[in-house]
Amino acid sequence: MSLDPILRVGTKLILPFILLFALYVQFHGDYGPGGGFQAGVITAGMVVLLAIIFGLKAAQRIAPKGLVERMIPLGVLIYAGTGVAGLIMGQNFLDYSVLAHDPSHGHELGIFLVEAGVLVTVSGTMTALFYAFVERGR
Repeated sequence: MSLDPILRVGTKLILPFILLFALYVQFHGDYGPGGGFQAGVITAGMVVLLAIIFGLKAAQRIAPKGLVERMIPLGVLIYAGTGVAGLIMGQNFLDYSVLAHDPSHGHELGIFLVEAGVLVTVSGTMTALFYAFVERGR
């Protein structure tokens, strides 16, 4: 299947749109369904599609295993750091209102940072699980 030119060209054409859709879901998560978890799974699905069509080595050039493994705790740190920032500023954990000059802007920034942390963690976790399952079969 990896030698099929239609699949290879089709995948090259669709990958940027998958990433664009993941970003749309990420940024739309403040106002409707979607957010970090869904965007993370879509992003990891993009890496899985790349690996299926072009092989594991091609996917690991785009998303190296070391980077993927560092993404998991990085996302947790972004999420927790957003909460700790509220504590440092004298409010409750994950109280976003103190993160900006205006409470509504702080709330928007806090939600964005939390969702970004979730995106990074979920994308890293799903990709790492895929790499682990693929490498197990070798």
